[in-house]
Amino acid sequence: MKTERSMANRPDNTAFTQQRLPAWQPILSAGIVIPGFTLIGLAFIGIGVALFVTSHNIKMLERDYTGSSNDSNCLQCTNPTTNCVCAVNFSFSELFEGPVFFYYALSNYYQNYRSYGVSVDPNQLVGQTQYIQSPESTCSPYQKDSSGKSIVPCGSIANSMFNDSFKLYQIVNGQKMPVPFDRKGIAWWTDYNVKYRNPAPVNGSFAQAFAGTTKPINWPSPVYELDPNDPANNGFLNQDFLVWMRRAALPNFRKLYGRITGGVYADGLPAGNYTLEINYNYPVQSFDGKKTVVFTNVSWMGGKNQFLGIAYLVMGSLCVVMAIVMLIVYAKFKFSDDDSA
Repeated sequence: MKTERSMANRPDNTAFTQQRLPAWQPILSAGIVIPGFTLIGLAFIGIGVALFVTSHNIKMLERDYTGSSNDSNCLQCTNPTTNCVCAVNFSFSELFEGPVFFYYALSNYYQNYRSYGVSVDPNQLVGQTQYIQSPESTCSPYQKDSSGKSIVPCGSIANSMFNDSFKLYQIVNGQKMPVPFDRKGIAWWTDYNVKYRNPAPVNGSFAQAFAGTTKPINWPSPVYELDPNDPANNGFLNQDFLVWMRRAALPNFRKLYGRITGGVYADGLPAGNYTLEINYNYPVQSFDGKKTVVFTNVSWMGGKNQFLGIAYLVMGSLCVVMAIVMLIVYAKFKFSDDDSA
């Protein structure tokens, strides 16, 4: 009985189930390993040089506007206030090639903190009416205000949305010439087209879809009036809101604010003097944070980042060094490639 049962459980007598498939195992001799390490190392070094040189040629200008004691540009705005405007002045000695990308950067800001990251209602952000009127408890502590009205959008991430704004001017013959920011399409395509949705208008009114709700505590205006100049850039599909809602993995990060691509600035920012006017609203002193503005261009490899080039150079150099060491050992001891010899 046991014999019949064991025979029934036995795998089929095939090459696959009985592990009789043909196999190939490389024999790693000195004549293969040393040239292999050398070629891999040289390839890595070549790629590393290309990446490093390309990254080095990318231009980037950073200016801190936190308002510390060492920088008087925005020092007057560090006290709790509203509608404080300060300016950061800078100049270029040559053309800053375009397209130019403009970022705001924050430091010592932990968007990856778990209780902060889960304080959001995904169902509300896809425009489901029942969750607009009654957000999930995951939005705590920004689910409802003191009067019991639902906060839209709810949660800590939305409530802490960055709200400084910027205007760039070129100084020409003592006059300020505005440099326009292209602020369309700065969010991820998947966020704008897939992940987030606005609720359907009620009685032809988009604002009525949010009736009976209130704005986040730290917001100056409700979600349906985030951009009074562009009705299509409101609600949960506002570009600035989408950029902010994609949380950063590290405490020092930057987020895209706009691009400089059109008109007389299609080729970049010409040499000259510039001033960046800042509506200073976002406080960071309470957690020892810093605020920075960044102008940069890009290349085929993306933005300025020398780490990747250095990593390739280091690994390539290690491979070449190991090949040389193995060659010296092989030449000195003359190990045979045949173990049976």
